[in-house]
Amino acid sequence: MSEKTTHFGFETVPEHEKAGRVQGVFGAVASKYDVMNDAMSLGIHRIWKEAMMDWLAPRAGQRLLDVAGGTGDIAFKFIERAGQADAVVCDITEPMLVEGRKRAEAAKLASSLDWVVGDAMALPFPDNSFDVYTISLGIRNVTRPQDALNEAYRVLRPGGRLMVLEFTQVPNELLQKAYDIYSFNVIPRLGQMIANDRDSYQYLVESIRRFPDQETFLGMVRKAGFENAKYRNLSMGIVALHSGWKI
Repeated sequence: MSEKTTHFGFETVPEHEKAGRVQGVFGAVASKYDVMNDAMSLGIHRIWKEAMMDWLAPRAGQRLLDVAGGTGDIAFKFIERAGQADAVVCDITEPMLVEGRKRAEAAKLASSLDWVVGDAMALPFPDNSFDVYTISLGIRNVTRPQDALNEAYRVLRPGGRLMVLEFTQVPNELLQKAYDIYSFNVIPRLGQMIANDRDSYQYLVESIRRFPDQETFLGMVRKAGFENAKYRNLSMGIVALHSGWKI
């Protein structure tokens, strides 16, 4: 029986290898990850994350699970908007969580946050545990995104909300070409200059191109069981927000 394969950027790899290779990428860039996000997106990732919070409308008393949450960007914004909330940041790469914990302590938010090393496809949490599940610019790095969506449905309480922010396919062909030129020529060079790591950022650019388009991913959200599922394009479709409810 042949072994199942998946993609790691433009490379085809055995499924069991992908998680370790993704850990290698993010472990290597953890200390420079936030600086690189600003450089790669010209700071626009902050606007995308605020738009995510606008649609999510956090409320006091909610419990958030932020998967592939890395250094805690989304969890911090959620707590800030909610006023009083609890958040669990779950990531497969421990060095990213270490950086996030440092940021939380500096921001005096440590008491509202827990940091858990865990796999999006097999979350270490019981059923019906959270009010909100977010994953921001991370689901394309998961070996089997459908499994991650199924797990999101499992750990959310009835009435819970899923929201995914992810790079996707630009609907305008001319704009897509311009974006490709920028991505493949500029981003790996920035990775070399800022994080001394060209290869990790080459992978990140390639992984964006392999991710499903908005409608295909919407179908995956529905397949996981979510209702009232819809999406919004941001920055002309460079990224999209997908939302769904566990009813």
